[in-house]
Amino acid sequence: MTNPRFRPATQLVHGGTTRSQFGETAEALFLTSGFVYDDAEQAEATFAGQISHYQYSRFGNPTVAMLEDRLAAIEGAEACRVTATGMAAVNAAMLAHLKSGDRVVASRALFGSCHWIVSTLLPRYGIATEFVDGTDLAGWERALAQPASLVLLESPSNPMLDVLDLPEICRLAHRAGAIVVVDNVFATPLLQKPLELGADVVVYSCTKHIDGQGRVLGGAVLGRKAWVDETLQPFIRNTGPSLSAFNAWLLLKGLETLKLRVDASCAGARSVADMLAGHPAVRRALYPGRPDHPQHALAARQMSGFGTVVTFELAGKAEAFAAMNALRLIAVSNNLGDSKSLATHPATTTHMRIGPEERARLGISDGVVRLSVGLEDPLDLIDDLRGALDALAPPARHAAE
Repeated sequence: MTNPRFRPATQLVHGGTTRSQFGETAEALFLTSGFVYDDAEQAEATFAGQISHYQYSRFGNPTVAMLEDRLAAIEGAEACRVTATGMAAVNAAMLAHLKSGDRVVASRALFGSCHWIVSTLLPRYGIATEFVDGTDLAGWERALAQPASLVLLESPSNPMLDVLDLPEICRLAHRAGAIVVVDNVFATPLLQKPLELGADVVVYSCTKHIDGQGRVLGGAVLGRKAWVDETLQPFIRNTGPSLSAFNAWLLLKGLETLKLRVDASCAGARSVADMLAGHPAVRRALYPGRPDHPQHALAARQMSGFGTVVTFELAGKAEAFAAMNALRLIAVSNNLGDSKSLATHPATTTHMRIGPEERARLGISDGVVRLSVGLEDPLDLIDDLRGALDALAPPARHAAE
């Protein structure tokens, strides 16, 4: 059922589907740890790599394989491996490729756990690391003037929605001998194609938009077949960050509605961003789809849509907490990409552990709030936000009265 001529919405429903001898309509759920063989000779040939046969669900599973094939079809990748979480995907993509003595250059604007891997974990194994301001091409050029093994970045970034020049960074990275790993979670496979822009590897937290309903954890790594088979697969096979068949099945069901959900959330995010940008309590509202976003023109070139996340800044922590606590429809959570709208205070949650100095460099003040826009009616979200913000700074007409 995987046909490269199918358009994305069709691939999301049919891509990678294989049916058992029973001809089921929905994808089959293979809840099994192991598999049996016709005889000892078949088992031997399987382990010797002479024939293709499922061995153990840590190595491969029919339900999991359907998810991998569908994600590869959507991304336009030659191969995919899925993992138990998004961070397992990032970790596997990096450690499968790296060894002691290698060098990594990373965008400074990373999710907190990704930042920890680069700043703390990799140096323990003798891997040199350097952070760069992701929007500073001159900084990338300086950092990549000497050899490197891997470049890690995310675009748009979490939580400040920086948009990075992927083609140029990839050119500089390849000149330095590095592969480029892009965390594409904010853009989803539908809004940005890093492989087409020069990247070598794309990673996702499937927990976010791909599930999109707050049910399960999952991750994915996509790239060229040779790299996936020869570099990534041995690492995943032997270290065991396996995705369960049940979670894979739920993610397959999530993919069926991904385009509908992302399109609706993007439209809602734009409406919410416009309201926030005009509210007197808001110091700034960031959304790549607005002309006042610092990298709006770049986002328009690289992306087919501008995402489901809006970030805005209030006067300080007290104001941010007061506004979040006053919300009645939007929930406070550290997740994103859900069908329910969620508000996050990055400085005290997702980016707390990178420290105040690093947050200051990234522009993550104590007044910053990240808003993941879900599937509610945008007018209801706007009413909820306006009610919370009006208590901080009454509209001008009220002040005049």
